[in-house]
Amino acid sequence: MATQDADRPEDTLAGRVGTREVQVLRSQGRPVIQRLDPGAYRCSRLAAQLADEWMDYVAATEITSAPSGAYRRGIDLFCIAVDTDPEVNPESTDLETPQLARVLARWERQLPAAFSPGSRWAAFIARALRVLIIRRDDHPDRPVADEIVRFARGPAATHWRESSERDEFSRHDKRALIKAAWAEVNALEHRLDNGWQLAAQGRHPKQGSWLHPPDLLWGISRGTVAMSELRAQLPSHVGEWPEELRRLVAGSDGTIMPNLAKRLLIHHLTAQLYPNTMDLHAFRVLLMDATGLSSEEVTSFGVKDVEFLPQGVRLTIVKKRAGRVRHRAFRDGAPQPGGVEQQAEDRGEPATEGPATHDLHDRPRREVTAIIQRLLKVTANVRERLPEVEDSLFVRAAFLPNYALVFRRWDPDSPRTTFSAWLTSVGVEVSRPAHIGRLRKSTKVEKAIVARGRVGIAADDHTRETFAAHYAQGTTLRIISGEVITAAQRHWFDKAITGPIVITPEAEAAAGDSARLQELGLPADQAEGIVTGQLDMGLSHCKDPYDSPFSSAGELCSVAPLRCLECRNAWILPSHLPQLLLFEQHLENTRRRMPPDRFTTIWGQTYTNLRAVLADRTVEEKALAHKHIDAGTAALHLPLTAHQEFDR
Repeated sequence: MATQDADRPEDTLAGRVGTREVQVLRSQGRPVIQRLDPGAYRCSRLAAQLADEWMDYVAATEITSAPSGAYRRGIDLFCIAVDTDPEVNPESTDLETPQLARVLARWERQLPAAFSPGSRWAAFIARALRVLIIRRDDHPDRPVADEIVRFARGPAATHWRESSERDEFSRHDKRALIKAAWAEVNALEHRLDNGWQLAAQGRHPKQGSWLHPPDLLWGISRGTVAMSELRAQLPSHVGEWPEELRRLVAGSDGTIMPNLAKRLLIHHLTAQLYPNTMDLHAFRVLLMDATGLSSEEVTSFGVKDVEFLPQGVRLTIVKKRAGRVRHRAFRDGAPQPGGVEQQAEDRGEPATEGPATHDLHDRPRREVTAIIQRLLKVTANVRERLPEVEDSLFVRAAFLPNYALVFRRWDPDSPRTTFSAWLTSVGVEVSRPAHIGRLRKSTKVEKAIVARGRVGIAADDHTRETFAAHYAQGTTLRIISGEVITAAQRHWFDKAITGPIVITPEAEAAAGDSARLQELGLPADQAEGIVTGQLDMGLSHCKDPYDSPFSSAGELCSVAPLRCLECRNAWILPSHLPQLLLFEQHLENTRRRMPPDRFTTIWGQTYTNLRAVLADRTVEEKALAHKHIDAGTAALHLPLTAHQEFDR
């Protein structure tokens, strides 16, 4: 074991010798001890310094076992590198040794080679070690060499690798998941109901029989029979068991493995009374689908966080990673995709017909109230045995290898009880990777579709940055991009088709005939105003100056005649050609005076429409119009603001 030099002030303050250890919590809330022995390395003084900082950091931040283990692993990998580095003497090296900075830089650059391509662990571990060094330097009584401090506070030598975000489940895969989850919930409820009914019919095995299932269930349900006692009382030879017990441990082909028979029987009996890890996957799938919440959120509220309302439920939801607590209400009776018949089919139930009632409203597959009520029911007996867990409804019974029955939080990460293992057990095949996070992403896609690509609505339960980094890929990104492109196209298309109406010279006779104008769709008063010139705005006639798209409804247009060439109310007659030519000259002067991008922004659409109108006029018509201009019989009256451009 390593000992620390008592002459050093930081070691005197720490007072630590030997193996360092911390107690941290796993994600399921269970405590675990993590240890690091500085004496296992030649650079034991360096290892002890880093281990002390690790202990202090874990105590101050209360991080869980996974990140704490990453810090410990960083110390281990670095100390191994120091032990084998030819430039330093490991026995005399510590954080006050300037040469250690070069070793640290070399180790950090080579660290990615120790991990699989694309792994982000190298960057995480390198930064974890920097955190410990910086933390030590921040302490006034714990000296660190300046060269090491400059490197630790400088730019990272190992960068985060690009990660490929998972796409959401397809609609086909998601529907298969939901249907399988409801089937599992129905089977679980049926199994537990039968198990407790049998237990109620039994008695203590000492008074009844150690080979009678109701008696065995009675003893397990009341906690009066230990699993080790049950194992000892069962005959060692399976042939001495009654047929009903042998059926419980037989494989699908009818064969029995004698060495596993007792364990399989006890596991089967326990499952008749309490839900196990595999059973709770179905509830997580249903709650994530119904609420749109993450896996962490749907498994982190307890009975005290559930408030049933007259027509729904209110949940207190905790997201530990973001440090957020929210209260959300979910109402019953809202229409659900697929209709009542399809929802009943997903649940494995017959479709219900007849008038809508409260019971009917509480049955569709996405009713959060119904899912939580059923989860409360199946976990009730486990929660009675586990009163200390108040922040989760996901609790289950576990049968340990030493024949002990324990009640714990849900742990879906064990190798044989993962989400992938559950999919295999229920016979559902989905595209890879089979990760529960893809279900959360599916709800994001649905929200993006409903929000028509508006990020502010789709990212309502976290920041826009998080949405962009983790959810705006794949189908979601295509939806958002498609909506943006469609909106832009619609905007410019509307501008193109809602411009002025141009009457050609061939139809000039209609401009002086009120009846002909009414045939073109104008009301009688507007047609009369055009004929008499009362609606002449200079560049065009306006069928309704009080219905301008550029002013508030009912107010007189405030931008005529400058925006008439962009207005749906404008009627351009052949007699307006001289004014149009004068306006073209005005815009050409403005275009030469203004920067191109600014001119396009302010006058681009008007200039384009004007050139389109003039392009339809013949050279002879334009020459005649210029004669009127030269003779002074045609003039263009523009507001003073048209002759002054303000930089704003």
